[in-house]
Amino acid sequence: MMERGTPLVTEMQVIPVAGRDSMLMTLSGAHAPFFTRNLVIIKDNAGHTGIGEIHGGDYTCEALESCIPLVVGQPIGMYRKILDNIHKASKKAKEDDGEGIQNLDISKLKFVVKAEWAIECALLDLLGQYLDLPMCQLLGDGKQRDRVETLGYLFYVSDKEKAPGLEYLDERESADPWFAMRRKEMLTPEQIVEQAQVLHEKYGFRNFKLKGGVLEGEKEMEAVRALKKAFPKGRINIDPNGAWSLEEAVRLCRPMEGVLTYIEDPCGPEAGYSSREVMAEFKNQVKLPVATNMIATDWRQFYHAAALKSVDIVLADPHFWGFGGSVRMAQILNDWGLIWGSHSNNHFDITLTAFAHVAAAAPGNPTALDTHWIWQDGQNLLKDTPQIRDGYLEVPDRPGLGVTIDMEKVEEANRLYRKLDSHDRDDAMAMQYLIPGWKFDSKKPCLVR
Repeated sequence: MMERGTPLVTEMQVIPVAGRDSMLMTLSGAHAPFFTRNLVIIKDNAGHTGIGEIHGGDYTCEALESCIPLVVGQPIGMYRKILDNIHKASKKAKEDDGEGIQNLDISKLKFVVKAEWAIECALLDLLGQYLDLPMCQLLGDGKQRDRVETLGYLFYVSDKEKAPGLEYLDERESADPWFAMRRKEMLTPEQIVEQAQVLHEKYGFRNFKLKGGVLEGEKEMEAVRALKKAFPKGRINIDPNGAWSLEEAVRLCRPMEGVLTYIEDPCGPEAGYSSREVMAEFKNQVKLPVATNMIATDWRQFYHAAALKSVDIVLADPHFWGFGGSVRMAQILNDWGLIWGSHSNNHFDITLTAFAHVAAAAPGNPTALDTHWIWQDGQNLLKDTPQIRDGYLEVPDRPGLGVTIDMEKVEEANRLYRKLDSHDRDDAMAMQYLIPGWKFDSKKPCLVR
């Protein structure tokens, strides 16, 4: 007699891991030498293993561990009900004031990221293996493309030698030009252009985004102009994370019409008005498409952003929205004549793979995908990491995620995690070496004090 139903979950593991980072500069400060992530590994009684990866930190790790009783023993085909049960059992943290990250307060990122989306990813991986289908075929209307366009994510990088007490990785002797470059200081327009050229040679990127909120706005626009001159056919964008006032954003961006392809989160809350209201005013004055990963990070925020016409491009990070939710957003945006994309954070190659599947299922013409992977390339947790070639990320065509986890590498990354004094992101810590007494200010670029 044939058995009915999908396989049952027999085991769920939560494994926190850490990797190495460069001294990347953002509005929130400087990246520390290490970044952390949480992995979810789920096994079923058919002998399959599903994997997921999400942001690091003890808060997220504990949230994932609390979900184990709601996952083990359940059929993988009921993954939506499993997630619904998790949502119904969860409680809002006392510290979560609903502000989200419209001020780029990194301490609130853990409330925007939803731990259960790593569980969703692992369950979809298992379901895809059971059905003998790639994960992207289970999302939205199924697979829309075989490869996903990505952009070169450019960063200002500070001099790690100014932080002798921190263990930044030194790759200056690497035979790979990009690996040798990515840990060095890069703060001038010339160095940013060189960064883009080396990335173009290695990965084939034609489109670039510069992380702003570091220097004065005028200086960052100099770098943008230099990039456009070096890549005249490229799509060039900048993301200052809302560092500029409305007046400053309008003044800086009006002359960039025809240079910038879009501007991401140019301004934030001010004078008692939310980012959504302020960015609506910006759009009234500047003829540039506006993108966000800060003012629309859940459906309620998106309702207000859409009602105010504050944004043209929603960078719907699956770790904010969920994998099904991110594709649902892509479908809505496509129907409304708007554009979908995805925000990125420091991540391992499990996230790289998962985001490739989400982008493969997004309808229409998504904007080039963000990815920090180029800054972590080489720190593989998979035996078969998808590659970025000619500016496009490959989408595995095997069942589920279509990749194989390397448990030896995972164990090594877990040992590194266990050695760290703190597991939460703290961009202010490294800044203390550069500017004594430095404190985060959402309206002051990090090197402007």
